[in-house]
Amino acid sequence: MRCCCILITAIGSCGRRTYDGFGFSPLDQITKANVGDLRVAWSWSLTNGATESTPIVHDGILYIWNYADKVQALNGATGDLIWEYRRDLPQTIIDQGLNNMAKRNMAIYDDKLLIATSDAHLVALEMKTGKVIWDHQTADWRKGWRYTAGPFVVKGMVMQGMTGCGNAEPGGCFITAHDMKTGEEKWRVWTIAHPGDPNSDTWNGLPLESRFGASAWVAGSYDPKQNLVFYGTGQPYPWIAEMRGTLPAKNAEGITNTALYSDSTLAIDPATGKLKWFHQYLENDTWDLDYVYERMLMDLPFNGKTREMIVTTGKLGIIEALDRNTGEWLWAKETVPQNVVAAIDEKTGEKTINQDSIPHMGKTTVNCPADPGGRGWPATAYNPNTNTLFLPLNEFVPERHRFRSIPGQAYTGGGKAIFDRIFVPNSDGNVGRIDAVKLTDRSTTWSYRERGPATGAVLPTAGGVVFAGGWDRFFRAWDDATGKVLWETRTNNAINGFPVSYSANGKQYVAVSVGNGSSHARSLATLTPELRVPDGGSVLWVFALPDKK
Repeated sequence: MRCCCILITAIGSCGRRTYDGFGFSPLDQITKANVGDLRVAWSWSLTNGATESTPIVHDGILYIWNYADKVQALNGATGDLIWEYRRDLPQTIIDQGLNNMAKRNMAIYDDKLLIATSDAHLVALEMKTGKVIWDHQTADWRKGWRYTAGPFVVKGMVMQGMTGCGNAEPGGCFITAHDMKTGEEKWRVWTIAHPGDPNSDTWNGLPLESRFGASAWVAGSYDPKQNLVFYGTGQPYPWIAEMRGTLPAKNAEGITNTALYSDSTLAIDPATGKLKWFHQYLENDTWDLDYVYERMLMDLPFNGKTREMIVTTGKLGIIEALDRNTGEWLWAKETVPQNVVAAIDEKTGEKTINQDSIPHMGKTTVNCPADPGGRGWPATAYNPNTNTLFLPLNEFVPERHRFRSIPGQAYTGGGKAIFDRIFVPNSDGNVGRIDAVKLTDRSTTWSYRERGPATGAVLPTAGGVVFAGGWDRFFRAWDDATGKVLWETRTNNAINGFPVSYSANGKQYVAVSVGNGSSHARSLATLTPELRVPDGGSVLWVFALPDKK
């Protein structure tokens, strides 16, 4: 059995169950009428630590990534352990801790389970036993390279985006493709324009060794018709443009300061690695406002015609659509309060920036949102039956206090800024939101507000139910048409991961992993100090309807 990520019975973040990246489950045994009867079917203790995993299911076997690179295969119906793989990590990586060892997805192809490790290796495991088939080192972890997302498979090529390029590794990050049989690297696409690239002169005259960032830390999507793979890229580093040297802009012929290919969609030929087109959403990002997240491929009406689109939402919470054949910008919809973009040209998508939001060295500024994002890495998802996009969102404002750079001191990673996160003006005290947006007319059909930050991904199903959870430890099910809460349960820890639905022995299950440690969640938690979560206790929770008597 060959598939990009997982079977139709489950959802995974490598291809979000399907190449189009919808993150939608076609299973419909659990419905609006019976979801209130969900019960715990089984649970499984995971290694304590940042738990941001997406379980992946094939032939009734559930595979789960544990913090610190332990992978386990479990019987999807009973929770019994079948096998486990433990990575022998260098002690330095273990000592770094936190979310450096969290992974968000794995992939399946033929008889192989594909993983990306914390020491910058790609590994193929035998699905039945967990035995290592091949192990390929992609980069030197001692230089700061690391993985947070996992592989994505297209036509027998394993694709993987690299992160860690905020750790003072010059020249930025990259996306690689590998031979499925051996792990051998076939091509590498740099996410920052290098010398010889037609867009090399977009870094304000900075040499390559002073260009950092543009991590590709979310798995891609694929359009078989166009034979194009789509990856998103993150922000340039350091976050502050003045610190990295892309502000003030130089007045030199042929030199710009847009910092390509940061905050962009890259359309790549999977066979050759050739960049077919790109679109940059935020030029010269100086706020840490990634546009790296899932790319969804959908056909929707626009100006009286059906257009083949690629839709994504960055940290600004602005949903944006491109023509996925050409990269032409089509439309945008704002969701959360923000003060960075003052206006968007309705024809070109060009953004007019609020100059007061631009940070300057040694000055405190207020820009909304910032580092965790109005939406963060917890994924949005799309129900193609109703043309509705569901988004986990958060409302907050950060005050930024700047560090000053020291002349002659080398950049050694990070954004070099301190944040005080506060509520938006006239806030009702709620931070988290789950929104439903009808993409055919871009209307918001409902919005659920909650005190705790929304720190988990959303999962819509064909049963008309949407699942999600957050920092307050509640895992909920909403009516996808009205936003009414139909069911909820409180788990033992914060929900930072990706819920999935799968079928085993003909029965539908819903699974979600929980566990404190996500940097995204911890950043937002300062807004609601009364909501406390345990330091430990990472668990995989699995729910199902009771058996009929």
